[in-house]
Amino acid sequence: MSDVVGALEKAGLEVRSDAGTRGMYASDASLYRVPPLAVVRPRHVDEVAAALAIARETGTPFTSRGAGTSVAGNAIGPGIVLDFSRHLNRVLEIDPISRTAVVEPGTIHATLQKAATPHGVRFGPDPSTHPRCTIGGMIGNNACGSRSLAYGRTSDNVVALELLTAAGDKLDTTAPQGPVVDSLKQVIGRHLATARTEFDTFGRQVSGYAVQHLLPERFDLTQAFVGSEGTLGVITQATVRLVVDSPVRVVVVLGFKDIVAAGEASPAVVAHGPTSCEGLDSRLLDVLRARRGAAAVPPLPRGGAWLFVELAGEELGEVEARARKLAADGIADDALVVTDPVTQARLWRIREDGAGLAGRSPADRPAWPGWEDAAVPPARLGAYLARFDELVAAYGMSSAPFGHFGDGCMHVRLDFPLDQPGGTKVMRDFLVDAAKLVGEFGGSLSGEHGDGRARSELLPHMYSADAIALFAGIKHAFDPGNLLNPGVLVDPDPVDAAVRPASFPLKGLALAYPHDDGDLAQAVHRCTGVGKCRADNSAAGGVMCPSYLATREEKDSTRGRARILQEVVRGELPWSHPSVHDSLDLCLSCKGCASDCPTGIDMATYKSEALHQKFRGRLRPRSHYTLGRLPFWSRLAGWTPGLANLGTRLPGLRRLALWLAGVDKRRSVPAFAKRPFRRTFKPSTGGTPVVLFADSFSDAFSPEVAESTVRVLRAAGYEPRLPSGQVCCGLTWITTGQLDSAKKILSRTVEALAPDARAGIPIVGIEPSCTAVLRSDIHELLPGSADATAVAASVRTLAELLAETPGWTPPDLSDVSLIAQPHCHHHAVLGWKADADLLATTGAQVKRLSGCCGLAGNFGVEIGHYEVSVAVAEQQLLPALDATPDALVLADGFSCRTQVADLRTRPAIHLAQLLDR
Repeated sequence: MSDVVGALEKAGLEVRSDAGTRGMYASDASLYRVPPLAVVRPRHVDEVAAALAIARETGTPFTSRGAGTSVAGNAIGPGIVLDFSRHLNRVLEIDPISRTAVVEPGTIHATLQKAATPHGVRFGPDPSTHPRCTIGGMIGNNACGSRSLAYGRTSDNVVALELLTAAGDKLDTTAPQGPVVDSLKQVIGRHLATARTEFDTFGRQVSGYAVQHLLPERFDLTQAFVGSEGTLGVITQATVRLVVDSPVRVVVVLGFKDIVAAGEASPAVVAHGPTSCEGLDSRLLDVLRARRGAAAVPPLPRGGAWLFVELAGEELGEVEARARKLAADGIADDALVVTDPVTQARLWRIREDGAGLAGRSPADRPAWPGWEDAAVPPARLGAYLARFDELVAAYGMSSAPFGHFGDGCMHVRLDFPLDQPGGTKVMRDFLVDAAKLVGEFGGSLSGEHGDGRARSELLPHMYSADAIALFAGIKHAFDPGNLLNPGVLVDPDPVDAAVRPASFPLKGLALAYPHDDGDLAQAVHRCTGVGKCRADNSAAGGVMCPSYLATREEKDSTRGRARILQEVVRGELPWSHPSVHDSLDLCLSCKGCASDCPTGIDMATYKSEALHQKFRGRLRPRSHYTLGRLPFWSRLAGWTPGLANLGTRLPGLRRLALWLAGVDKRRSVPAFAKRPFRRTFKPSTGGTPVVLFADSFSDAFSPEVAESTVRVLRAAGYEPRLPSGQVCCGLTWITTGQLDSAKKILSRTVEALAPDARAGIPIVGIEPSCTAVLRSDIHELLPGSADATAVAASVRTLAELLAETPGWTPPDLSDVSLIAQPHCHHHAVLGWKADADLLATTGAQVKRLSGCCGLAGNFGVEIGHYEVSVAVAEQQLLPALDATPDALVLADGFSCRTQVADLRTRPAIHLAQLLDR
C-alpha cells in the first residue's frame, strides 16, 4: 500500500489514504464494503492518465467513481478509486444549434441541466438521483430514469466519448482505431450468432455488455461503451445529446387494488403516449406516512397501488384532454388528474425518494439493495410482480415495490436477515432464485443500475455460456490485465462477498435509539448511500446538508459521516480517532437529515453519542464547559447582568473571555437581559390554562419574546403559567455530548411538567430547538418514561396552539413583507406547516427561506467554525437579506436572530412579536 500511495503522491496527485477516507469510499449506495488503498481526486485529464499509469505499473486495481450513488457496487474497488466529482465536474460547452453538450465525467446531472436550460434544452435521462449523480456515472450504468419513455436511456443520448484504455492509450469512440478495436472485432466475429440473438430483446435489457452495438452492421463503440461499468476504459470527456422539453405537463394518478394490477395495466397506459409511467406500492407510502405523518402524502385515488403517469405537450388544453381521456379509459379503479405544478412536484418527490424510503421495509426492518432494478418485457410485468411477491414471502421477507412500470422495470429493497446467523446465505439463495425467475420471464437482472458486484455472478442465469465467453473476450480486448474495476461483469466476485451491513451490538450507549431497536449500528446503517445529502435540497424546502454545500467534501456530508460511524461500530475505528472528529466537527446538528433524508437518519443524535463516548471521563474542549453549559452560566449572570455584559465589552477582557469560552473573536456576544423574564412574569387568572416553557435563551437573553408570547396567549383566551422551579431542556448539554447531565436535567424538567401534561394542559414552547427536545429527543434520553411520553404529547408550538384555538383570528398583516427563516429543528422535528398556514391567514407577503442560518446554536460561534458558519448563511439567508432590505425578518430561533444581527446588523423578530405588533 505504501508504495502505491507514495508513487501517487510523488506524481503530485491529490491523494487521500487515511483510514477515514478509505472508510468513506469503501461503500457506495450498495450493500458492499471494499476499502480502497487510496482515493485520488484528479484535477485534470493528465492526472487521470498519471494515476492510471501507476495502477498499471504496480498492478493495482483501478475504479472510476462519480457521486458514489451506485446501488450495485460498481463504484468501489480494492485499489485506487478515482473520484471525478470533486474537480473534473465542468460543463465545457453547450451548443444549442446541434443540441449537444460537452462535459467532464464528474459533472453533476443538475449542473448540466442548469447550464442547458437557458438555451431552451435539457439532458433527457433523469434518474431519481439527478440532483447529485454524475454524467460519468450515468454512462457507466446506462442510467435511464422516470422519463425514459420519452427520452430513452443514457446510451440513446451520448454522441461521443473520449477515454483512456487500460494501456493508457487515448480513444475517441467516434473514430475508433488501433489494436484494441481490431481485437474487439475479432471477438465479435467468433460469436456472431449469440450477439444477434441474445441481446436487445427489449428496451431495459441492460445487464452485461451492450453487444448489439458491436455487430458489424451497426458497429457503434460509443453506445457499446455505455453501461460497461468502468470495466473497459476510463472516461475523460463526454459529448451528450440535448432535447427540447415540452412546456406543458399533466400528471394522471391511477389507482389499482394492488401492485400486480398496476403492472398488468402498464402496457395499456403506455399506449396513451406518456413521457413517464411510474408504479408505487401502498407499502412504500405507508413507510413515508409512518415517518413524516399523513400530510406527507397528497390525496390519491383509492387503491393499494398507483401509477403516476405524465403526459406532455405544447398546449394545455390538448394535454388536459389526453389526461382526462386516460383517466376515463377504464384502465384503473380510480383516477385523479393533477394540473397543479406544486402537487405534481410533491408526487414526483415521493417517487424520487423511493430508494431511500424503501431502506426501511414494511416490517420496519432495515432493507437493502442487491435485487433492486430487475426488468422484464412490459407485457409480462404483472405476472412477474405476482411471482416475485410469492418468492419474497417464501423467504419470510417483505418489500415495497416501485419503479419504471412503463418500461417493465421494478425497484425494490429487501429486508435480508443480515443481522442473523446465516443471513448472508439467505441473501445469496434468494438472489439466485430471483435471477432464475427473471430468466424465466425473459428479463434482465438489471434494468438501469448495472450488474456490479450484486448481480454479475448471476449473469449465467440470464445468458448462455457463449454469451458469457463473449463478455470475457470483450473485456480482454480492452483490459487484458483485468485492471479496471475487477470483480464486475467478467470474472465476477461472489454476490455474497464483502457484504457491508451486519450486526455489531454496542454496550454502554447513552441514547435509546427507539426507532432502531436500541441499536446504534442499525441506526447508522440507515444510510443507504443514495447521497441526497450531496444535493442542494433548498428548492424543495429542505435543509440537508448545509456543511456539505459549504465545503463540497464527502466527509462533511451526512453520508460521509454515516460511513465513518459505520467504521466505528464495526470496530475499525475508535471513537477517539481523528477521522471521527474531522467528519463530525462541521456537523451543525441541524437535524435536517432527520426530515430530508428519505432513510430517516439523524446525524445530530449520532454526533451527540459520539461526543459522549469520546469525552466520557475525559477533559473536554473549553466550549463544552461554557457554551455547553450556557443555561447554568446565564442563571448566574442573571443576578449581575451588568457585570457579565461588561466582561464581554471591555476590549482586553473581551478577548480573554472569548478565548476562555472557546468563542471565535469575530463573533459578537449577545447581551444578558437587565432582568430575566422569570423575575418579571406576573401570573393572572381567568383564561384557559397553558404552561409556558420559558427556555434559558428567552429567559436570559430575549425576555421581550417571552413577554410577547404571554400577551398573544392572553389575547387568545389563555392564561399562561410557568412550571414550578427552574426547568431546562438540556439542549446545550445534548449538542455537546454531555448526555449523563442532560438526562438528569431533562428528568427534573419532566417531573415538573408531567402533572400539567397528564391533566391535559398544553405546554407551549418559545424557542424551537428547546421545544423540539421536549417533543423528540426526550424519547432518546428518557426511554420508557410514561411522564416523558405525556410531556412530549402535550408540547405545542405557538402556531400549533393558536391553530387549535376556536374563535382565534390573526391580525391583518397584508401590508407586511416578511423573510421567514424557520429554525432547522422547527423544520425537521416540529414541522413549520402550522406557521405557514397561520401566516397565510394574516395576508402577509412571506418569502420562506430554505436551509440553515449557519449559527446552529453553539456551532457557529465556536473557534474553527466561523468560515463554514458564514458560508452556510451565504447559501440562502444572506442573499435574501441583501435582496430585500426593507422586509421584516421572522426567525423564531434565538441562534437565527443572532446570526442575522451578527452578519447584517439587522433586527429579526419571533412569531409572537409579529402577532403582538
